[in-house]
Parts: sequence; C-alpha cells; structure tokens
Amino acid sequence: MKGLFALCCLLFSLSVAGQELDSLDSVHGNTPRVHSTLTDRLHQVQEYLDAAARKKVDPRYIEVPKKPWRVVLRYKETAFDVDYSNSIIDPASGDGADWKLCFEPPITASVGIWAGYRGTGISFAKSLKKKAGTTLSFSTTGAKYGFNLLLRGFETSESSLDAMIYEDGKAEHYENKGNLDAPVKIASLYLNGYYVFNGRRYSQAAAYNQSVIQRHSAGSFLLGATWYLSAFDLSDDRNAKMIFLSQGVGRIKLHQASLGIGYGYNLVPLRGLVVNAMAMPTLSIYNRVTSYNYDLNYDLTTTNDQTADYGQWNPETHTWANGKVYRPIPESDPDEKWLDSADSWEVGKEKENSPFRVNLDLRLGVAYNWKNYFVGLQMQLNGFNYKKDKRKVSIFDGYARASLGVRL
Repeated sequence: MKGLFALCCLLFSLSVAGQELDSLDSVHGNTPRVHSTLTDRLHQVQEYLDAAARKKVDPRYIEVPKKPWRVVLRYKETAFDVDYSNSIIDPASGDGADWKLCFEPPITASVGIWAGYRGTGISFAKSLKKKAGTTLSFSTTGAKYGFNLLLRGFETSESSLDAMIYEDGKAEHYENKGNLDAPVKIASLYLNGYYVFNGRRYSQAAAYNQSVIQRHSAGSFLLGATWYLSAFDLSDDRNAKMIFLSQGVGRIKLHQASLGIGYGYNLVPLRGLVVNAMAMPTLSIYNRVTSYNYDLNYDLTTTNDQTADYGQWNPETHTWANGKVYRPIPESDPDEKWLDSADSWEVGKEKENSPFRVNLDLRLGVAYNWKNYFVGLQMQLNGFNYKKDKRKVSIFDGYARASLGVRL
C-alpha cells in the first residue's frame, strides 16, 4: 500500500517537474539533453502502467481514459448505529439484568477531496459538524482487483439504554434516552478487497471511482474479503450510571474477518452513463468481542443520607477516607452532584469468540462521464453482527456520497 501511494506521489512530482523543464527549455532554448533523462523515465513508467491497464480489459466494453490523473471533490453523509445487548442473571438468586445499549449518532455530513493516478489514490474528509471526527481512506483498483482502506474516529452523546433489573425477587425497568453525560468515543477500521472474475468486461471502478469508463453492459461474480474493527469507549467517569447499568462494561472492541461471494452488474443505458448494483453476502470466519470491565466507587443499588463519614476519595488506593470502596448514593441529591466525585477504573477484560455469522455488503453506484469531467452518486451499506449466548452486538455502517471530478 505504501509503495503504491509513493509511486502515485512520485509520478505526480515527476510529471510536474517534467512540464516545468519543458517550459524552461522552450523559453531558454536549452537542448533536450538537459531534461531527457527525467522525462524519458517518467514517460517509460507512465507508458508501462497505461499499457498494462489497457491490456487487461476488452476495449469494446471498458475504455481506459487517456488522461490518467483525477481530482475529485466529494460530499458524503454517513450513518452509524450500534446495538449491544446482554443478559446477566445469577441462577442461584435470580438477581441480574437484561439490557440493551444503543449508540445512535445522527447522520453526519462531510466534505473531502480524492486525488490519484489511474485507480490508485488517497482521500481526506472533514466533518461539517463540530467534534464529529475525520475520515481517511486509501483505495486502489485494477481490472481484476480492488482494495479499500477506511479509518474513522468520532464522538457521540446520542444513546439509549433499556434495562430490566432483577433484585430480591423484584423487577425494575430502567430506560434512558437522549444525551449521555459524556460522549462515547467510537473508532472503526475497514479493510476490504475483492477479485473480479470477469475483469475484462466488467469494472467495479467504473461506477465508484471512474478510473475507467464502462461502454457496454456487463456483469461478474466477485470474491471478497473484509477485516472490520470497531471500538467503543464510554468509560468517562461522568458516565458512571451507564457503566453500572451495562454491568460494568466500559469499553468494547469488535474484531471480524469475513469472506464472501457476490455479483455485480453494470448497466449502460446510454453512452457515458453507468448504473451499478453489487450484493455480497459474507461469512465471518473470525468473530471476537473484547469487553473491558470497570468498577465504580459508588453503590448504585443503595441510597443513604448519612454519608458524611466517607470523607474524600483517593483514586490511587480506590478507597474513601473511611477505608470503604463503595459509597451509597445520597437520597437528597436531585442534581446528581455525586457524579462530580464518581470514579471508575478498569478491573479486567473478557474475550469471547462467536460462531460463524452472516453479514452483508451492498453497493449501488451511478456515474456519468463527459469529455474530461464526471459526476457520481454512490451508496454502500455494511452490516456486522456478533452473537454468543445472551451477548449480541449488531453494527450498521453505511454512507451515501456525491462526487464531481476532472481528469488531468
């Protein structure tokens, strides 16, 4: 990946340098020997890459544009949703809880730029909403393959918790919707690669990054592989209630590797226009959730007004001044000022592996090319899920994107 990106940057730098030398020679009358080595090597590399790109496709179906460089402006809206549920019941006493925690950040919009040579390029996007995070992606495509890397990090306070708590033979329902006292930090890494069986006549890239142009309708089976990592951190002390009601879970990490076989089709109703649809069910062959457990310095199951003897909290020894670890919540505290002295700390982690799970990769794309310009609309939906015993994690990750580009 680093080599491809370096090659892309090198070609662009050499191209600019070669153009500047040509301009200087035309002005000062320098001999071709001054810049022949630089420009000749540049042309040799470019001719090799261009010839290789054209050699691997059927020109009746796929056109490789003469101008290899592309700069693309992108507007993107992203949707992300996480449902995390579990049931922890003590079989002896019947005490415990059934709960479902949902992270529901609003759809976020971002603007970015993509630049690259042929099918290889890199992009950077910035959210239009404050503190909504940034996105970095890298992609490279060929006649027979495609590879995408997406890194994303953001924060959200939008969440909901639905819990049924069982204690001493009694059941109490707890529901909390709205904003958390502190935002949840969410990060994701998406790696996806695919192989196109009919790469001579069908191009996935024609609809999604316009490195080539589809001239006639065609379809192909695809073989895909995906690695997905998501991390959720709600361990801020201000989220003490949420940590308690989620049975002490303060952080979650989901690792998943999947393989799938799908089918894509490019419809070309008129010259320059292509409409693509691709669906790929995937089977997760590696599916693991790591839960990081936290303890709190308050006992949220009891209340007591007589708390003056507890004194100050020592975060190093995890004890109050009277030597106790857990302090009851004051009954007379409507403003919940006790959260100002709440403290949480990690006490261990649990790893669980799930059996095979079926996920889905669905993509839709439309692109139109005229002269050296092109526009595109793309949509991608990914579903990831994990389940073992009573624990379940479901993730929806999708986007819709509009792009406007030029070939140079």
